[in-house]
Amino acid sequence: MLTYTHSHRVRYRECDPMGVVYHTHVLDWFEAARTEALREAGLPYKDVEASGIIMPVVEATVRYHASVFYDDLVEVECRIEGVGVRVPIDYQVRRQDEDDVLISGRVTLCFVDPERRRPVAPPEVFREALS
Repeated sequence: MLTYTHSHRVRYRECDPMGVVYHTHVLDWFEAARTEALREAGLPYKDVEASGIIMPVVEATVRYHASVFYDDLVEVECRIEGVGVRVPIDYQVRRQDEDDVLISGRVTLCFVDPERRRPVAPPEVFREALS
């Protein structure tokens, strides 16, 4: 299992006119957290693609428990528990130094051969890094 926490300060452009984070930006936060989590595990996404594998998102769910506001400093926790052809990744967003979960979600990626556009088994290096 891999757990990684990514810090993010909410930018003005990420908010609606009421100063609340616009819902679609949360998926960008999830992507930043998982990209950095993989980098920390020795699997920069750029290297994964260079090895001939792509990892498209095949499913995404987000649940909004409470509002997040302009200039909040949030922590996006990313947790990868298992690796198969599909890789489900769970997320929880909290304000820094607070326990309440403001946003939770799951994004599922799939290992795909870019030429055939078909799912493939995960590379061994990926399994090793996450075990």
